[in-house]
Amino acid sequence: MLVVLEMINALTPSPSPDGRGGRGEGEFRIWKQTRTGLLSYPLNPAAARGHQAASVYLQMALRPHIVHIVGHTEAHHAATAEDVIEASQIARRVIVNAERGAPDMTCDPAVQRRKDELLSEAWITLEAIRGLADSGVPDPWSDAATLAKAVTAGILDAPQLKNNPFARGQIRTRTIDGKCVAVDSNGHPMMESDRLASLRKEYE
Repeated sequence: MLVVLEMINALTPSPSPDGRGGRGEGEFRIWKQTRTGLLSYPLNPAAARGHQAASVYLQMALRPHIVHIVGHTEAHHAATAEDVIEASQIARRVIVNAERGAPDMTCDPAVQRRKDELLSEAWITLEAIRGLADSGVPDPWSDAATLAKAVTAGILDAPQLKNNPFARGQIRTRTIDGKCVAVDSNGHPMMESDRLASLRKEYE
């Protein structure tokens, strides 16, 4: 998300003093909303409460404008009114603690290295998408026809798209050293430039 924020901050007229994005002059303003992944919750109620608290604390590193509370019971059952109130109280306490002063986890050197890696890889992908645009297309990254080509060409792909009639679903990924990366047929990590090179003969 640090990569996403760095890239979209360029679209805002000017950053706000608190680092929460543009000040709203112009047409683009960033509103950050974070949430806990539903499928990340454990079934055990006590563990789920701990997971919710830890997750919200981590989210606060992004200084969100909105915290979308996913109730700790959701892995087990749909939240009741009582569950929603309890989950809100857990989240509120975590937010108060974080706002009173928490270490800036985004400054961790490992986090910053990964951010730089992803930022570099993302620009390679975006440039490949731009290269698919027909002449005269003013903004390839918001042009529906260009984005459709990026999907059918495999530039934009995901393992979950296998058997999708419009996408390839050929990309392979693995979690290596805590990072989700694209891999080749032998399971070795691939740079984005190498992955696109393997596709280029098909879409150029």
